[in-house]
Amino acid sequence: MKNTKIITISMMTLFLTMCLPPEGDGSSNLAKDKAKLDSLRQLRCPRLMSSAAEYYRNRDWKQTVRIYDEITTLDCDEWNPVFAPPQEIYQYYAIAYEQMGKFDSSEIILLDGLQKLPENIQLRKRLAYAYKKQGKKDKEIIEYERMVDMVPNDVSVMNELSKLYYEENRFDDQIFILEKILEIDENNEIAQSELAMAFESSGRDPLELYRKRFEGNPNNLSYGLDYADRLTNVDRPEDAVPILISVVKMDPSSKIGYRKLAEANKTIDNLADAADAYEALFKIDPRDIQVAINLSNVYLENDQYGKALRWADKAISLNGSSGEGYGQKGKVYYYGWDNSRQNPFTNDDRIIAKLAYEYFIKAESKGFRGLSKSDWLKENAKDVMYGKAQWFMAEDKIKRTRNISTVTSYYNWVTESLKPESSWK
Repeated sequence: MKNTKIITISMMTLFLTMCLPPEGDGSSNLAKDKAKLDSLRQLRCPRLMSSAAEYYRNRDWKQTVRIYDEITTLDCDEWNPVFAPPQEIYQYYAIAYEQMGKFDSSEIILLDGLQKLPENIQLRKRLAYAYKKQGKKDKEIIEYERMVDMVPNDVSVMNELSKLYYEENRFDDQIFILEKILEIDENNEIAQSELAMAFESSGRDPLELYRKRFEGNPNNLSYGLDYADRLTNVDRPEDAVPILISVVKMDPSSKIGYRKLAEANKTIDNLADAADAYEALFKIDPRDIQVAINLSNVYLENDQYGKALRWADKAISLNGSSGEGYGQKGKVYYYGWDNSRQNPFTNDDRIIAKLAYEYFIKAESKGFRGLSKSDWLKENAKDVMYGKAQWFMAEDKIKRTRNISTVTSYYNWVTESLKPESSWK
């Protein structure tokens, strides 16, 4: 292309000089030739620049390319770089080829432009894009590496290079460039997260990175949560607990902080503190049925059946149309019965088994598909549940009040009475 330009300009100059008789020495002729070329540029360049802008605006890419070819052949930017700025010429010339899908031609134009403007970042970005579209990944990376050297504080350029390193599995190089980003912007959360992932991908342990990030920014809640998550993921929930405590102290309204604190305490079997965290969470959001269910489960695991029942009732009160609260109450009764039942079964055992069954059935009728022991209880009804035979043998007082209640101390957490079925005569 450069040779073609030289030949074309030479032919123009020759044409102009052939029309006039030779005069003076060689230097004088060169001066006259330059003056004639400048005269031609003064005539043609303004028109060409105007036409190029018009064709570009109308998205007529073929004509845009044709006009910019004439502009660069005449070196209009050398005639008047203010009126015909070279960056604009080569950038729009390359874009026109891009729009035509001719990225190899765009590459040639940009390389030509960079001979004049080697420090121009915009042209280098377009060149990197041309390489990308042609699948020349190595050249694209090299171009971004050059730009990083040219503008070492441009985070956007470094971000693009980081992505390219990631795509090529060059994680050590990605770590290097991300650390440079964090030297400039230490609170760049995207770079922090990508650096942690790069550490993992390269086989390094990112835990130390999360620790340093949190300890360097102890008032950043998200850093604390991230660090606690990492500790939990490597089976160190006991170390996550103090981090999460500091998080909820900084922000007592942090629902995610209390939820993670409860889960961490539950994992290490610290059920009392897990319950405290869930109760704090429920105070923040007293309409969250799942928190009530979680509280019921924590108290159930800790054999605190009375509290487990109360939170199951709370879940029912929050959403009576859902079967989840009823299923939770059946679960509490069932596991309380399983832990307390005697051998042989007492009437109290049978009452609790019957209550568990009734709540499981009610939960299922409302679409609940969680844990249920209704099938097993039904199959073993005569052996384990209070029924017609036990009602027949009940005291007259119980029959008159129609309230069948537990009386033994190991069921002192039960405050509900069983109601006899209408078929029990």
